[in-house]
Order: sequence, then C-alpha cells, then structure tokens
Amino acid sequence: MSTLEFNHLLISNRPIMRGFAINFTRNVEDAEDLIQDTFLKALKYKDRFEDGTNFKGWLYTIMRNIFLNNCKKQQLGRNIFGPSADSIPYELGSQAENNIYRVINEQDIRVAVGSLREELRKPFQMAYEGYQYDEIAQEMGVPTGTIKSRIFNARKRLMEDLKDFN
Repeated sequence: MSTLEFNHLLISNRPIMRGFAINFTRNVEDAEDLIQDTFLKALKYKDRFEDGTNFKGWLYTIMRNIFLNNCKKQQLGRNIFGPSADSIPYELGSQAENNIYRVINEQDIRVAVGSLREELRKPFQMAYEGYQYDEIAQEMGVPTGTIKSRIFNARKRLMEDLKDFN
C-alpha cells in the first residue's frame, strides 16, 4: 500500500476514530490528543499493517492500547510518585505533614531509580513512560526477552532498595 493510500485511509477513518476516542476519554480535548497519538503511532508502524486486514480494527487496537497505557501510567504515577512538589498546596496540620513525607518519599524513589545501572534504568524508565517492550528492545538493540528481564530486575532491585518506604 502506498503512503498516499495509507494517509487517505487514516483521514477517512478519522470520524469513526473520534467517536471511539470520545467514548474512551469522555472529553473532547483528550479525545483529540488520543486521535493524534493513534495516528502518529499508525504512521510510525505503517509497515506492520498487512493489506487485506481490517484497517479500522487495526487503528482501534492502537488507540485502545495507547489509552490503556496512559491510564496505567497515570495510575502508577499517582500510586508511586504522588503529586509533584510544585503541585502540593500550602496547608497546615497533619495533611501538610503527610505532603512533606510524600515529597521526601518521591525524592527517595527518584534517587533509587537514578542509582540503577544504565542497562536497567533506561528500560525501566521507558516502560514507565508507556513504551512497549518491543519498542524498548528496538531502541536498545536487544531482544524483547532481555528487556523484560531487565525491567523485572530493576523492579526487584527497587523493591529491595525501597523496602523501608511507607
């Protein structure tokens, strides 16, 4: 399939993808961002699309995966890092004390991640940012299984380093 034909398929499926995106995000602006991310990824991996397969289904799968990865990333960010130091409002009392501990814990986590060897830190950070295993493997020039192993070892090391973390 030529690039022109591929681009035409993308554009012609935009209204359908917009409906899916709004259904996922429940927000028009977030839906537009999701469509843009989907189309960028589709363009990046257009060589993986096989002629004769369902183009709309292929786009939907890309969109769903991006949406789910973004949700996981947001949930992980809330659970591990909490709000950034800039976003913590000035408060008095026990809530302020909890926020101080949260900032200190975030710093401990960042230090622990930073102390990982480069071969463990880079794939761990890329996975945290939402990259798929195969994308990380391609970027680093190693097999996907090696990436899975390195991310597992990074998590294991972080759990050991942060065992006192509350």
